[in-house]
Formats: sequence, C-alpha cells, structure tokens
Amino acid sequence: MKQLIDAFRESVQQSGIQLTLSPQFILLCLLTALVCTAIIAAVYRFFYRGACYSANFNILLVMSGIVTTFAMMTLSANLVLSLGMVGALSIVRFRSALKDPLDVGFLFWSITVGIACGAGLFTYSILCTLFIAVLYIVMTLIKSGVHSYLLVINYDTSAEAAVAAAVKEIGCRTKTKSFTRTKESSELTVQLIMGKENTTIADSIEKVSGVNSTMLVEYTGDV
Repeated sequence: MKQLIDAFRESVQQSGIQLTLSPQFILLCLLTALVCTAIIAAVYRFFYRGACYSANFNILLVMSGIVTTFAMMTLSANLVLSLGMVGALSIVRFRSALKDPLDVGFLFWSITVGIACGAGLFTYSILCTLFIAVLYIVMTLIKSGVHSYLLVINYDTSAEAAVAAAVKEIGCRTKTKSFTRTKESSELTVQLIMGKENTTIADSIEKVSGVNSTMLVEYTGDV
C-alpha cells in the first residue's frame, strides 16, 4: 500500500500537477482578480437597469472572483488536496434567489475571471473582461433607447368603450397584460413601448369620463 502511495505521489510530481506557489505569483493572481472584478463591479454599478440596485451583490461580485482565484491556486498546488476540496464544496448549497436573470450572468462572469486568474492566465483574464464589459455597455445603451411602461387604468364599467378608444389614440405600441372586471368597475393593465419617455399619457387617460384613477410605472421585467 505504501509503495502505491509513493508511486502515485512521484507520478504527480513528475507530471507537474503539484506546483510551488511563490509569494509573487500569489500576489499577481490576487491583484489581477481584483482589477478584473473591480471592472465588473463598476459596470454593474453604473449600467444596471433593473428595478432595485443591490450594493451587497456588487460586493459579492468582487469577493466571489477573489475567492475563486484562491480556490484555483489551492487546486493547482496539490492534486490530493484538490480532491478533498471538491468533496467539501459538493455539500455547499446556495439558497439565495437572484431576482434578475442578468445577476446570474454577472456572478458567472466574476467566477470565470477567478478561475482564469487562479490558473495564471492574466492577459487572457483582462482582455476577456474588457471585451465583455464593452459588449454589455453597448447592448445596454442600445436597449436604453426603448422604454416600456405599464399603464393601469381603473374605470367604471360603463366607460369601457371610451377607455378602449383612448388607449388606441396613445400613439405607441400597446399590449394588454391583464383585465379585471367587477360589478361596478374594471381595471385594465396595458404595456406601452415608447421610443422616448412620455409621462403625460396617464394624465390624458385620466381626463376620460368614467376613469377613476390611472397609474404609470416603468416595466423592466423584474418580479
């Protein structure tokens, strides 16, 4: 049994899997991960278009990249220890729900950067981080030219025809999202897709005879 262990250890050392991590290499890995995750955090902070910005999640993006870098250095330093770490990490479960699908992309971006930095691919990490950052900014700026709103109209049942005619005269793309009717009143929710902001639409609808109240909120797709 001892001979098998010695033979396995010798084969690992000869294959170069067990590495000696110098302080300079460790510092370079962590600093590169810090720079890349700082870029990710800045992009998330200044170009986030969701319903509610989370500063704690932005901090998590930086920490997850650095922690992943630390884990990758540990895995590359010792094969036997890496097998134990894989077993230990398999019992970890993350129960925090991410409300915005883009948050999953940012978190995966940060973890991937940590993997690349821990593997010593510094130039690759920085170039790919900058490329993804520019791509996301361009796509966000293009998307910001289109505004989507939800117009909620509460009106008397007798004014249904007048409200329908007023909605058709809005002058932008509309889509009915929900409709609720009771004995005395009805509530209509319409999605408005506009090329520019126009908050006077709610005021014009409210002037229709029989309309009790209107509410206009920006629709981002978040729950």
